[in-house]
Amino acid sequence: MNQNPRPVRSMNIELKPEQAEGTYSNFVLIGHAPSEFILDFARILHGQPKARVMSRILMTPENVVKLKKTLEQNIKKFEERYGKIELKEKPGEAKEMGFAPPEQS
Repeated sequence: MNQNPRPVRSMNIELKPEQAEGTYSNFVLIGHAPSEFILDFARILHGQPKARVMSRILMTPENVVKLKKTLEQNIKKFEERYGKIELKEKPGEAKEMGFAPPEQS
């Protein structure tokens, strides 16, 4: 058995000033095909009749699974530091608030 751990790869990430602000999203629609997942991050504003898609992200199924694992790890770290994230349900509001699997046809 190899006792030498694999070296950690480092990568430089470029973040342009206009991207550094970030984009707020409070709703996501998720679709998929055999070769990709499509994540449409949108913003719903109070009193507006429709949501506006702010960013569309396309990912391979493998990378979506990696994202899921990374999110789970980071949620665990967040909750260890700041406390459990409580989901507050409001009457008439979807439990997933848009972060839901696509409907089966």
